[in-house]
Amino acid sequence: MAGPDPRRWWSLVFIALAQLMVVLDSTIVNIALPSAQRDLGMTDGSRQWVITSYSLAFGGLLLLGGRIADLAGRKRTVVVALIGFAAASAFGGAATTPGMLFAARALQGVFAAALAPSALSLLTTTFTDPEERHRAFGIFGTLAAGGAAIGFVAGGLVSEYLTWRWCLYVNVPIAVVGVIGALVFLHDGPGREGARLDVPGALLGCGGVVLIVYGCGEAEPRGWTDPLVTAAFAGGVVLLAVFVWWQKRARVPLLPLHVLKDRNRAGCFLTMALAVIGMFGMFLFMTYYLQAVLGYSPLRTGLAFLPLTASIFLGSQQISARLLPRFPPRALMVPGMLLAAVGMLILTRMTVHSAYATEILPALVLMGLGMGLTFMPVFSTATAGVDPQDAGVTSATVNTSQQVGGSIGTALLNTVATTTGAAYVDARLTDPGRPADLTAQGTVHGYTVAIGWAAAIMVLASLSAGLLVTAERPRRDAPSEEAVPQPAV
Repeated sequence: MAGPDPRRWWSLVFIALAQLMVVLDSTIVNIALPSAQRDLGMTDGSRQWVITSYSLAFGGLLLLGGRIADLAGRKRTVVVALIGFAAASAFGGAATTPGMLFAARALQGVFAAALAPSALSLLTTTFTDPEERHRAFGIFGTLAAGGAAIGFVAGGLVSEYLTWRWCLYVNVPIAVVGVIGALVFLHDGPGREGARLDVPGALLGCGGVVLIVYGCGEAEPRGWTDPLVTAAFAGGVVLLAVFVWWQKRARVPLLPLHVLKDRNRAGCFLTMALAVIGMFGMFLFMTYYLQAVLGYSPLRTGLAFLPLTASIFLGSQQISARLLPRFPPRALMVPGMLLAAVGMLILTRMTVHSAYATEILPALVLMGLGMGLTFMPVFSTATAGVDPQDAGVTSATVNTSQQVGGSIGTALLNTVATTTGAAYVDARLTDPGRPADLTAQGTVHGYTVAIGWAAAIMVLASLSAGLLVTAERPRRDAPSEEAVPQPAV
């Protein structure tokens, strides 16, 4: 019997590097977005596509990406995905129009959808000893979580001292190192016989979500009752309904529907989607608020988000991880979502002159703790007790609900913010006593209204956890190794 690969820890380095790049791109571009918007002339209504095009492609194709890795082989998929991700990043860095940047971000999401499940699967097959596997996944999870913080700081540094384009170009050298390391250190067998790709399922599911997000985005310039907007929503609902019908009949479905039949698991998927709807929208607004309203530099903005990341890590790794063996999952998820909602409500009191230390920082800390309390039980409960053959698809579905929820939330809340902000300004333009900073006041008003909606959605998330996640005894089943949480930040 062959012993463990003597170079397996080097393999971990390059697997984690690949995952770091995927997580990094979820946050690094947020800080650079105001600079990119000014440079490329994006409208306030369209700017959200820089974020949603990535998360939509990533979340919508994640399940298909796992099947591709099974079919083509994980190592080969990692190498091709790294090369594709680097090429898409270079294309985005060279963008001269908003459409080019949106397309590049979507391509990044496509290759990230193949890269993430392949990296996790390689980690599982590389580390076969249970003790070593737990250590490896602990390191992997820490690096993945740290990628969000690195993204905030790196985005600020690059935007301030170079240009926003380097937030995309930086992926090229990382990918080059990753490809070299993958070719030298990673080992994987051939693709799995009998693996099939549910391409119709991927097109139906992803297409339905894209139409819904497109409808949310177009509601800003056209209005919610515009025929194109209502047609987009109707088309999205129809495609998703057909997707469910197809999954019942496909030989190898993209999402086996029996995974959703467990009440606790379905509750976790819904809770995660609702939670990140509010969180992704908050990132967009706070980035613009700190830079455009309070006048923060990109670097200072990135540093301002670090307490949020630290609070998520504290709530997840220190508090939730210690309490989960003793309490039912919803005993952490419900107060976690309510705590995040309180943080959001504090932000609804923002003005054009708010102080970070006393009015912004407490809200970020509360939101971080609340999200951290929720993430751990969601992943643990959603993946506990699943059949081994469903472990991968279950963990991928949690991540998919996170990315899709973030896409919908960013588009929906950005539309709410821009429309209410514009209405606020229009209603006061003829007022002879209007303030000199009326535009800034209108912008902040739009942000606070949208964040109020986000707080209400967080409350809905707490209700879904409380009513659907009914497991009363501690779930002592160890989460699948393929269920390492992908941070929403």
